[in-house]
Amino acid sequence: MNVAANLSRIRETLAGADVTLIAVSKYVGTEAISEAVKCGVTEFGESRVTDALQKQEQLSDEIAQKAHWHFIGHLQTNKVKKVVGRFTLIHSVDSMRLAEELSQEATKRGLSQAILLQVKIVEDPNKTGFTPQELQQQFSRLLEMPGIKIQGLMTITPLTDDQSILKKCFSGLAALREELEQKHAFKLKHLSMGMSDDWMEAVKYGATMIRLGRAIFEN
Repeated sequence: MNVAANLSRIRETLAGADVTLIAVSKYVGTEAISEAVKCGVTEFGESRVTDALQKQEQLSDEIAQKAHWHFIGHLQTNKVKKVVGRFTLIHSVDSMRLAEELSQEATKRGLSQAILLQVKIVEDPNKTGFTPQELQQQFSRLLEMPGIKIQGLMTITPLTDDQSILKKCFSGLAALREELEQKHAFKLKHLSMGMSDDWMEAVKYGATMIRLGRAIFEN
């Protein structure tokens, strides 16, 4: 595992672009996370609640103070109590029901939980998320929910090598953000899109956050 060399190549390709690099650490242990922190990474993405919380507890105090955690996987409503307040940003709010649960839990605790809304730009039976039409219909309600702070949109592309589908996903999310911002006079700061196989394409279409696992942690 050559984390330093991998990060150097990624940063060179980004060439100073204003993009937040989220190291997807779900398949690695605390040693690899610590190495990434020493290389300047501060944002880590996890998709399993129990694993993520264990890693947070196992890291040394020095490393833990520098690490910010992002929840990027499908979040079940029965796990909401475990994630509120423990993650800097929840990327995967994919339904009104989940948003309501997060709102209630955060309000109960007197917290403001930052979230992104997960959007399914193209039909994919293997992915969850709002369709663009659903989000346009529900966005006003989402903005009114206390306890949650909507910071942007997220998408996961279908498993495909078809560049036209990837472009449709990325350009579609960017266009949806622009529509929502104009209609509701509300700033959506982030577009979380792009993973190890397609992040360079995502950056072309305005990604502000990219979620990289293999690209960082594999040789």
